[in-house]
Amino acid sequence: MSEADLTPIVETGRNCWRIERASKARMIVDAADYYALLARLMEGAKERILLIGWDFDPRIALTPDEDGRGEALGHYMLRLAKNCPDRDIDILRWNFGGLKQLVMPRIVAMLLRWKVTRSISFRLDSAHPVGCSHHQKVAVFDDHLAVCGGIDVGAQRWDTRGHKDGDPRRCTPSGKPYMPWHDSTMILAGPVGEALADLGNERWQRATNRPLRDLSGVGESWPDDLDPDFRDVEVAISRTRAEYDGFPEIREIERLYLDLIAGARRFIYFENQYFTCGKIAAAIAERLDEDDPPEFVMVMPKTADGWLEQMAMDAARVELVRAIAKSRHGDRLRIYVPHTEQGDPIYVHAKTAIVDDRLIRVGSANLNNRSMGLDSECDVTIDAALSANRGVEPTIRRLRESLIAEHLGVEPGGVARLFDRSGSLIETIEALRGDGRSLELLDLVAPGPFDEFIASNELLDPTSPDAMFEGIAERGLKKSWHRGRAWMARRRPFRRHG
Repeated sequence: MSEADLTPIVETGRNCWRIERASKARMIVDAADYYALLARLMEGAKERILLIGWDFDPRIALTPDEDGRGEALGHYMLRLAKNCPDRDIDILRWNFGGLKQLVMPRIVAMLLRWKVTRSISFRLDSAHPVGCSHHQKVAVFDDHLAVCGGIDVGAQRWDTRGHKDGDPRRCTPSGKPYMPWHDSTMILAGPVGEALADLGNERWQRATNRPLRDLSGVGESWPDDLDPDFRDVEVAISRTRAEYDGFPEIREIERLYLDLIAGARRFIYFENQYFTCGKIAAAIAERLDEDDPPEFVMVMPKTADGWLEQMAMDAARVELVRAIAKSRHGDRLRIYVPHTEQGDPIYVHAKTAIVDDRLIRVGSANLNNRSMGLDSECDVTIDAALSANRGVEPTIRRLRESLIAEHLGVEPGGVARLFDRSGSLIETIEALRGDGRSLELLDLVAPGPFDEFIASNELLDPTSPDAMFEGIAERGLKKSWHRGRAWMARRRPFRRHG
């Protein structure tokens, strides 16, 4: 693929909100690295720390010691407030998850201490329709340095890229061990950080009915010892937002997913927590009915996290994958589950997509209906076809090789050599799969009748807030599937070939 052939997939007003310049950007993989970086970024902020998320747990240690202990985040933030009382520390988290924490004495005690600390503001976000959630994971420092991705600052998230069996540092605040966890986010500096600050300010104002104070505009504070993956690139910001309180619906993320699928030439590599959106699945099936379609490789968890999610998400995933398999080239979709050295599944919470090594996308949005139209989401994308981004393809390829190598327990160079030889992600992974730390094909266990009913009718994963109250006749996976096919049919005459 030559640079001249590339046509941008991202397009302001269609599948993204804004495209802004990043002076520096770096992908951060797994929460151990992110939490250690977050501690440094918060300490280095001069005027404001803004944390926006689905989850936030003040009991966790950002940098646990070998026994999993360390200074609790809540105490760390009190220390930050004491050392620099003129710096604002503003925290916004989803209201339903936050209310559940109010029965935990340690958290309540910490929130009370925060409440009497002038520089700390902790608020719950309920600015969304019933049944929706605030799912963005954004952190902004002094309105110019930002983090956007899939990592919550919560319990049961910390892990290293080694995902070691029995790692004592991987434990809850009460000391209970939890399963290995894979995740990703991206740190960005420059005007794109200012844009994410605007997004955060808007969300804060909607949730609290008051804006954040204006800052003086201090200089950039990118850590000196953090090498960026990208320099001077343009970054697209895409959102999901349900219609609420006079604010219109936004479905940029859904359009971007569909445009990625329509525009891929060779492959799309996904890391995602869920795959339950019939519209997205139908778009993949349409591509796999072509004469020479791209490959679709997904790295996902073995099962969803939680009994209710398993009923809704696992059964829907099975139905959609079986439907896609009926396409002419259905074998070009493969779903893999990463495992530790001793064979335990690693939970995949990341929301990453890489297309043809010319586009990388990192964010909070899953491949489910909720992320397309219900929950508030935010993703960032670097597209090599934008004029400022020409030449970033080798970097995107390096990041993809690093991710696949992590899951397979091999060196990135081995992934690169096999891919150069075959040109196929699937052949590369199949050649490197083995025992122990590796990727295993997802076992499509047939759902039970109750699970199938919930999944087929999208009872826990509706396509919009209104759909939660529709009758069963007006909703379901099949209807979502038909909507996806219809979208691809309309898109086909105008499909981009970049």
